[in-house]
Amino acid sequence: MRFGFSLLLLAGCAGTWTPRPGFEYHIVSTNEYDIATYRHITDNKSPIHIYIEGDGHAFNAYGEPTSDPTPRGRMMRNLAMRDDAPNVVYMARPCQFIMSPACKTTDWSDGRFSARIVDAMADAIKITAKEQPVILVGYSGGGLLSGIIINRHPEIRVKGWITIAGVPNHSAWTKYFGDTPLTKSLDLNKLPNVPATHYIGARDRVVPPALARKFFPASQIVEISNADHDDFENININFD
Repeated sequence: MRFGFSLLLLAGCAGTWTPRPGFEYHIVSTNEYDIATYRHITDNKSPIHIYIEGDGHAFNAYGEPTSDPTPRGRMMRNLAMRDDAPNVVYMARPCQFIMSPACKTTDWSDGRFSARIVDAMADAIKITAKEQPVILVGYSGGGLLSGIIINRHPEIRVKGWITIAGVPNHSAWTKYFGDTPLTKSLDLNKLPNVPATHYIGARDRVVPPALARKFFPASQIVEISNADHDDFENININFD
């Protein structure tokens, strides 16, 4: 029953969106959270491209946490559907699309990068990938989350790290805007030692280019002209 309800919930939130033929909807169950994914895995040796969703609809227009962080945009799902690699997975964040019993408001607000959330996502990645190598593609807060996962879970065979409008460090990010610090969250205080590419938007006001450039090496940055925070759907991601 939980699977059926969750599938209906995902379909309802996605509106008329449908996955590309060959992708299947799959719920990955970790100790505390059920994670919604779409996956297309056909090669048991090639790396798996795992697209990690952003923070979603975590806050309303008044800066207050919402009751449901499910993303309203479809950009990351669409990017995953465009990827023609043999192994591609779109992975939502805890409490997006599926409100597990363990979900609490802190999971998408001040604790959205907590050890609990990081470890649950790492478990979902390990369950999905098994022993195969992965390339993590994280959007916005998912970029920061994926970086923390790489540092905290070296047992995952990460061959590459790609961020799209990625938050480089939440302490610097909240300070930049004068926002309340995320006191229940881990932070990325050291960049992962893996090949990386960071796509930033020249007009991004959520993660300003100047902030990204303070943390990411210039050699790893690709700036997309005229792009704002959610205007990356047509980029051609370089996985080499």
